[in-house]
Amino acid sequence: MQASHLAKRVGVTAETVRFYTRQGLLSPQRNPANGYHDYSRRDEQQLNFILKARTLGFSLKEIMQILQHAKQGDSPCPMVRDLLAQHIPQVKQQITELSTLLTRMETALSQWAVMPDGVPNGDSVCQLIDNWQQNE
Repeated sequence: MQASHLAKRVGVTAETVRFYTRQGLLSPQRNPANGYHDYSRRDEQQLNFILKARTLGFSLKEIMQILQHAKQGDSPCPMVRDLLAQHIPQVKQQITELSTLLTRMETALSQWAVMPDGVPNGDSVCQLIDNWQQNE
């Protein structure tokens, strides 16, 4: 099947299929009649796996490592558990940072609600940002 057909079956764009192919995560055969990539059911299964892994936060490099383990006949499951365990503290840190950013943004917007709009004058680009006082 062509990239567009695979994309439709899986629910992504054809460009997504082509991207994963360029990254080496999918390995379609070449159709000798027209030179197009010819994707198999195995490619469809692998693409579904890639999409699930991306949803869980795995990077393309990590997915490539997982696929290499599987290709060699080794169980990638212990590595998958370890990688996910490493991601959790990072995600918790990102949540904390984003929560702080959200509070900062909401505070700024509240302060700016009572400020007049300004016009750039050479000394100021946007008086809202220029005069903003960070209270953290």
